[in-house]
Amino acid sequence: MAAVASAGAGAAPVAPPAQDSIDPRRLVTFLLMVLGMFMAILDIQIVSASLPEIQAGLAASGDEVPWIQTAYLIAEVIMIPLSGYLSRMLSTRWVFTISAGGFTVMSLMCGLSSSIDEMILWRALQGFVGGAMIPTVFACAYTIFPRSKMHIVSPMIGLVATLAPTVGPTLGGYLTEYLSWHWLFFINIIPGIIVTVAAFTLIDFDKPDLSLFNKFDWWGFLGLALFLGALEYVLEEGAGDDWFNDHMIVIMTAVTVTGAFLFFWRAFTAEEPIVRLDAFADRNFVMGSLFSFGMGIGLYGLIYIFPVYLSSVRGYNSLQIGEAMIVSGASMFLTAPIAGRLSRSVDPRIIMGIGFVMFASSCWMMTGLTEDWDYWEIFVPQILRGVSLMLCMVPVSNIALGMLPPEKVKNASGLFNLTRNLGGAVGLAMINTVLTNREAFHFARLSEAVNLTSDAARQATEMLEHAYSSLGDAAESAAIATMTSMTQLQAIIMSLTDVFLLLVVLFLGLGTLLLFVDKPGASGGGGDAH
Repeated sequence: MAAVASAGAGAAPVAPPAQDSIDPRRLVTFLLMVLGMFMAILDIQIVSASLPEIQAGLAASGDEVPWIQTAYLIAEVIMIPLSGYLSRMLSTRWVFTISAGGFTVMSLMCGLSSSIDEMILWRALQGFVGGAMIPTVFACAYTIFPRSKMHIVSPMIGLVATLAPTVGPTLGGYLTEYLSWHWLFFINIIPGIIVTVAAFTLIDFDKPDLSLFNKFDWWGFLGLALFLGALEYVLEEGAGDDWFNDHMIVIMTAVTVTGAFLFFWRAFTAEEPIVRLDAFADRNFVMGSLFSFGMGIGLYGLIYIFPVYLSSVRGYNSLQIGEAMIVSGASMFLTAPIAGRLSRSVDPRIIMGIGFVMFASSCWMMTGLTEDWDYWEIFVPQILRGVSLMLCMVPVSNIALGMLPPEKVKNASGLFNLTRNLGGAVGLAMINTVLTNREAFHFARLSEAVNLTSDAARQATEMLEHAYSSLGDAAESAAIATMTSMTQLQAIIMSLTDVFLLLVVLFLGLGTLLLFVDKPGASGGGGDAH
């Protein structure tokens, strides 16, 4: 990665290497770093399908167990933008070594947790230290390799960024089913040790700038932590707590606004801000970040929606859900080399346009959802989703980071990855709110139609009473309860189709924004940083 001694805003760009080839040693090092990034992203979702088992194992309450996810996400979202400053201050080698080593130790502690309080503490620390690996890998991809070889490198990071959260529930379901929930965390230990040792012994991309220790903006860091931490809390908890009707949501919103004011004030006035915002002066970076935000909504939103349908409507357990959703992961894996080849010869705007249309088509197919849809009915939409996300992920990172000078890439990478995580958080909050409101709306409308004045409803109720005739006087109430349950089920399905329709509109809208993107040239980030 670019060695920038002072890392000043006016530093001259590092010249690209004379040779137009990939150093095998650097490639091996980079692949091991990608493994670390895979673990960090995987752990966002790997526990999602196994929370009931963890709750039982730790004797946690229903209100406490969601914090296993929330604590990780809040801590990670704070570290991601901070990682650029840390890697300039300490060097890529030390930041990645500390991040990978700390993530491994915290994984061990999570697996050994005997109470929910311990688990939440270790998960927060796991997310914080591990979060630095994600943007660091993106930054290295655009600074240590020649621009002409990005068709080889970009699919690697694009695949991991989309595949890891997709296969997380699947892998988590298998580990919990055949071993125990402890192995959701123990599985990180051996790879984590390998990545930590490799980072310490092989990374030599840049040098530290220890003068940044004395310039560390603690007020800016406080603003960043309050802003992003409170925002993540509001987005995670808001929908379930009825948003501003909840006292804590109001307080955390006020903290978000205060933290945002402090952070942006220091970003524009501090001698050395912990997060530089100058990358936003580049239009392609702005557009790439916007696309990343939208893709975060689609990626994490559908990882959430499909399990809701499969569990609530079809009655799938965590293992069955994982097996059904692996289709998208396999599609991403098979599409990665194709996306890489296309990125070498086709305008990335065209590739992204195709990807956005495919994703919108996948969601449009799901608007026909019924309670009878099973594995094969969602098979093609899942393939389209996997292929489209992979087609979009490779060019969007090239558009956002590929044209920036190397000295800007470290900070820009943190911001770029932050937009994807925030997109996921905003998307989940939006989806949960829409599901809640639209389910109530559809249930009310269906209830108006399904009443005893309706011939069809009266006939159905009579048939159910006959079926429950063995219950005697309770037959009528049992029939009514069944009719209510059937109505509720249809309301859930209709609210899910509303969400899919919204995603159709979103991704078609993203496609139109491609008109404002400049075609990336052959120059930009990438070079011999040592």
